[in-house]
Amino acid sequence: MFNIVLIEPEIPQNTGNIARTCAATGAALHLVRPLGFEIDDKKLKRAGLDYWHLLNITYHDSLEAFLEYARGKRLFFATTKAKKVYSDITYEDGDFLVFGKETRGLPETLIWDNPESSVRIPMIDEARSLNLSNSVAIMIYEALRQTGFSDLKEKGMLMDDPDHIPRELL
Repeated sequence: MFNIVLIEPEIPQNTGNIARTCAATGAALHLVRPLGFEIDDKKLKRAGLDYWHLLNITYHDSLEAFLEYARGKRLFFATTKAKKVYSDITYEDGDFLVFGKETRGLPETLIWDNPESSVRIPMIDEARSLNLSNSVAIMIYEALRQTGFSDLKEKGMLMDDPDHIPRELL
């Protein structure tokens, strides 16, 4: 299982979308306080739709508390300031993909202290950043692709008309 970590997320809709992505991929979600919204926020719940029961979520009271929790684990810090590209990493089950708040990203001390595990998603020079939920989706699916989409359904089913009998796609 991969771990998605949001450091002080600010926008409930982003966190709800990320929660849905985590639920659909089997990734654990770690939320690091302070949060910019209440967990019972209607926008958060709406964005996550009816996937909340599938979600493995852990709350951490601070960045320091999270770092202590994850000591000895592999952490990758998503930032526009990194030199490495996210797809250059060889991901392993159990890795933590760490993302900063929407308005300021991760604390720069994390990037300075972890240059080899800081990664970026390539963009044009004029673009400041991608939406947080899009960035999470890009990185978790790269990690899942590299590990063979373990435990994820890879085939869809069509309904044959007129009998509506499921048939696996070829």
